[in-house]
Amino acid sequence: MPENKLNHLSAQEWLKFTKTWFIHNPPPRKKSEVLHPAKYPESMIAEFIKFFTKPGQMVFDPFLGTGSTLVACHTTERNGIGIELQQKYGQIAKERLKNLESQLQLEKDGAKLRCKQLVIVGDSNNIEQYWQQYSLPFIDLVITSPPYGPMLNKKGLAAQEREVQGLDTQYSEDEEDLGNAKSYEDFLQKLMQVFVHIKPKIKEAAYLVVILQNYMDKGEYKMLAWDFAREMSKHFQLRGERIWCQDNKTLFPYGYRYSFVPNVHHHYCLIFRKNKEE
Repeated sequence: MPENKLNHLSAQEWLKFTKTWFIHNPPPRKKSEVLHPAKYPESMIAEFIKFFTKPGQMVFDPFLGTGSTLVACHTTERNGIGIELQQKYGQIAKERLKNLESQLQLEKDGAKLRCKQLVIVGDSNNIEQYWQQYSLPFIDLVITSPPYGPMLNKKGLAAQEREVQGLDTQYSEDEEDLGNAKSYEDFLQKLMQVFVHIKPKIKEAAYLVVILQNYMDKGEYKMLAWDFAREMSKHFQLRGERIWCQDNKTLFPYGYRYSFVPNVHHHYCLIFRKNKEE
């Protein structure tokens, strides 16, 4: 039987993952994780990591947040690097990893494979600087959930509920924070710039998984996932999508009695690949 060059999954596991939609309802967040306004679940990330890498390979998240990607790397025995712009979220990520084992040791052919996680507090546009500073290897998989544009700055019912609880409704007031971009177009351009900077550090034929959501803004439905996919396809090959559905989220009466306004309970997990340079 030919070697499985991508992962260690069985044929049945491989086939199941290729379905283009899935339901994943994450467990309740822990106290420190609730602070972040847009955390994504480690258990779901782990499924993507197990499909697109093998144990010991390198995973990178340019928008780390509170460290979910690196926690998933730890549990799946992969090495991970994450960059987070905001100190408070980067510190939470470091604390979460401290509470896990500092290293994973995997017996393989009598040798020990040591998997490590690195949190960098900084700007992902400075990736060249960090790679030189830490002597980092090439990347086997990029997986991330960037800010959803100015979406978090809206004062909708969900944001009001978080305000009442004293939780963050936006990432920060930092001008470098993509969530504070001046416009939707400005945000999309700045987001693409990050992936252009990352590209030289990604191995040929390696994959990128970017999780985004379309959203309503002042009566206009912003096609963020689709617009991003179009722009990203200028630099990477779009291989497909998996739609993450949540069926346990609160339904808010947006537009009740006067207009259709969707409760958006799905995300697009867009899958790209870096092709060999011509």
